[in-house]
Amino acid sequence: MTKLTVRDIEAAIAAQRANGTKPRKLTADTGLRLHIAASGKAVWCVLYMIDGREREYRLPEPYGTGKGQCSLASARERAAEIRSRARSGVDIQQQIEDARAATERASQREREAQAARERRLTVRALFERWAALELAHRKDGGAETRRGLEKDVLPAIGEHYAEDVRRRDVMDILDTVKARGANRLANRLLSELRQMFGFALVREIVPSDPTYGIKKRDVGGKETERDRVLAEDEVRLLPSRLAAANLLDSTTHAVWVMLATCCRIGELTSATRDAIDLHEGTWTLPDTKNGKSHTIYLSDFAKSHLHALLALSDDPVQLFPSHRVDGAVTPKSITKQLHDRQRGKAKTNGTRLTDALTLPDGNWTPHDLRRTSATLMGELGVRPDVIEKCLNHLDENRMRRIYQRAVRKDEQIEAWRKLGDRLDLLTRADAANIAILRSA
Repeated sequence: MTKLTVRDIEAAIAAQRANGTKPRKLTADTGLRLHIAASGKAVWCVLYMIDGREREYRLPEPYGTGKGQCSLASARERAAEIRSRARSGVDIQQQIEDARAATERASQREREAQAARERRLTVRALFERWAALELAHRKDGGAETRRGLEKDVLPAIGEHYAEDVRRRDVMDILDTVKARGANRLANRLLSELRQMFGFALVREIVPSDPTYGIKKRDVGGKETERDRVLAEDEVRLLPSRLAAANLLDSTTHAVWVMLATCCRIGELTSATRDAIDLHEGTWTLPDTKNGKSHTIYLSDFAKSHLHALLALSDDPVQLFPSHRVDGAVTPKSITKQLHDRQRGKAKTNGTRLTDALTLPDGNWTPHDLRRTSATLMGELGVRPDVIEKCLNHLDENRMRRIYQRAVRKDEQIEAWRKLGDRLDLLTRADAANIAILRSA
């Protein structure tokens, strides 16, 4: 077989361009052909045997000597290499397909990795998503939780990717809070972080929960139930202590309303004018801790202090309007006033009356007033189940909740009346000279 020359190829291409009507094949070497189209475009094809079958592989570059083209000499070299590898069992076309598939798999993995990187949330972004989907449904809209995390958590790990947070990161935060003596806050932060990362775990935002395995004993310790109750002698002292404490008048009246109604501090600060009917002697709480509305039947003592609060409020809606934002003040506004007057030490820009409200048996909080009210009711002979109704507690026994739905309105009215009369007696100017006789 006479080997094909470059001159032969050029002549054949020229003839095809001039007169060609059908494709033409030229054998350039053993297993190497040049296919020339009628237009004169020429491509190389390599023939080789693999697994007993003849296959044809078209070189991707057309014939030529310029850039991106394949000359006769190059075609012969590549054909020899392809055929040699085929004799060793290597199929060039299968190799190309495998390489293309591997490249596609690598590209797919990179696309998935990029998508995963784009889906990664920082702790701050996770918190905002959790807040929008979960905290927004809480009564305070998640405000209390937000304050805690923005103070202690987000400054520390807010810009970290949530999936990268480890248990040690959580413990560093909780240890810092504990070091400043805020053990209960450390426990609460642990609970909130556990909820947030639990939210992330079920949505596959994080592969694991970094709070897993952390116990309260590792943080703030087991919390003991507070049982502070103001004794009657301490209640007698309150009028003079409150008068000397330089409190807002509204705060002084709030203390007595909480004692006279067993209400929670948040229920009082969020009260609206239209919920209070002094003529009917009722105060309706539409949204309470247990999710049910609650009616308080006002004693004369409670009415007098609520009347004063209504007169002090300059807002057409709120009993305790905020002067910074729309709506009611935060419950902490009253709690802080009471706490600052029992802290025992002065602070910058704070009141100097730091012991003004300290009572003989120690410090007290707004919630201790609620507990004191319930205790006074019990001492006045009110049955425990009626006290529970006045406190708006749900019966822990589900069957009793279902079948014992009696509101006991008259018994509640009488319970609050007895409480109001006792508070009136204890807060009179001559209360120190009054001896209370108790039934045997």
